[in-house]
Amino acid sequence: MSNPIQITMAGYGPPTTAFSKSLKFIGDKLQAEFGDRVAIEYIWNVMDHGYKAEDIITLVESGKMTLGYQSSSYLTDRVPELGFVDLPFLFASNDQARAAMDGELGQLLVRRTEERLNFRILGWFENGFRHISNRLRPVHVPSDLKGMKIRVLPSEVQKRTFDLLGAVAMPMDLSEAIAMIKAGTLDAQENPLANTVTYGVHKFHKFHTLTYHFYISRPVFLHRQSFDGWPDDFKRAMQKAVTEAVAFQRKLAIEEHEQSRKIIEDAGCEIVELNAKEHAAFVDAVAPLTADGRKMYGEAMFTMVPKI
Repeated sequence: MSNPIQITMAGYGPPTTAFSKSLKFIGDKLQAEFGDRVAIEYIWNVMDHGYKAEDIITLVESGKMTLGYQSSSYLTDRVPELGFVDLPFLFASNDQARAAMDGELGQLLVRRTEERLNFRILGWFENGFRHISNRLRPVHVPSDLKGMKIRVLPSEVQKRTFDLLGAVAMPMDLSEAIAMIKAGTLDAQENPLANTVTYGVHKFHKFHTLTYHFYISRPVFLHRQSFDGWPDDFKRAMQKAVTEAVAFQRKLAIEEHEQSRKIIEDAGCEIVELNAKEHAAFVDAVAPLTADGRKMYGEAMFTMVPKI
């Protein structure tokens, strides 16, 4: 075909991650159905091309790239409602969080995001539950974090969370955090175990604590004008491919967690699993944020979190 639909998909990790594999899943589905009607390019890691991880947002908004993903926390400055899903200990399980993001809560957040950004959002990848790693000492209770410089995502809710826990919260892009971790000028970070391994943080941080403090999703977003301008059959196929890729990615995310835990342990690192009392200490320390969240976001959003 002389003028195929051009699609550039972008991420910020190597091709081996669940996210990259899921981009390829989408592309393969479209290629199988449309053949030479579509031409697909993959940019697995924009940081390999001189960009920051956060630049995916503007690259897709501008149409320079067609499809990308990014942790929702990066969008909270423009979509305040996304701060709701940054609240600590909002979700108790993957199933509960997935049901919320696939249901009424996720639909509301899609509408609010599309009102403010030049996107079409077709689904939510799972970045999953986040844990703390550091280079200084084992962390069992919030007081163990006192004075630790920790990288957090660029979200005011996340910064306040770690301020309440006694750490020195430093919002920054992933690329900056990696450089500081390697230089030893950043004491701690928080991420799913898979991210910790993907970016090699376990080579510099000996201590890892399974806190499950945030559950973060990554919207799968497309350049609005590109998506809206496609033929209806192609738009339907893209939506179907993304929906199936979300299920594919979430399954891989569970496998990645277990594999990453083993890699961390095999590297000689220490993993702390909190007991009930220790976990409660973290929940209690950040309770003021939940109270503030009820005032800021309203009770309606809390009712959109399915009961467990």
